[in-house]
Amino acid sequence: MNEKFYTIAAFEYAADVQIIKGKLESEGIKVFLRDENTLNSDPLISNAIGGVKLQVYSSDKDHALEIYNEIRAYALDDNGEPVVCPNCKAKRSEAYYNRKGIFHKLFPFFEKRKYKCLNCGMITKPN
Repeated sequence: MNEKFYTIAAFEYAADVQIIKGKLESEGIKVFLRDENTLNSDPLISNAIGGVKLQVYSSDKDHALEIYNEIRAYALDDNGEPVVCPNCKAKRSEAYYNRKGIFHKLFPFFEKRKYKCLNCGMITKPN
């Protein structure tokens, strides 16, 4: 069997992915957590290796994305309200870091937070 994998999302810590993994497996989707053991042994290198990758077989991609989009947590502003996209008015945004340049790759916590709308793809800065 020569199946290819599709990465649904990446998470900073291995514990962050466990609920989503359980939900996908309860729906009959085989889940793989790439780099989980590496981060369990040294969580400080999470940003360097891109976190724990939640992967499924490519054949399960559409069903897995549908489930993931139903249960995922979207970005909240400082008041605890969902971030609203100024372009399409959707409340489906996530934190976005482009990490361009060597400085932000080495010290990602210095990069200003932005949001990416999952509906239209627009990238905005917080107000």
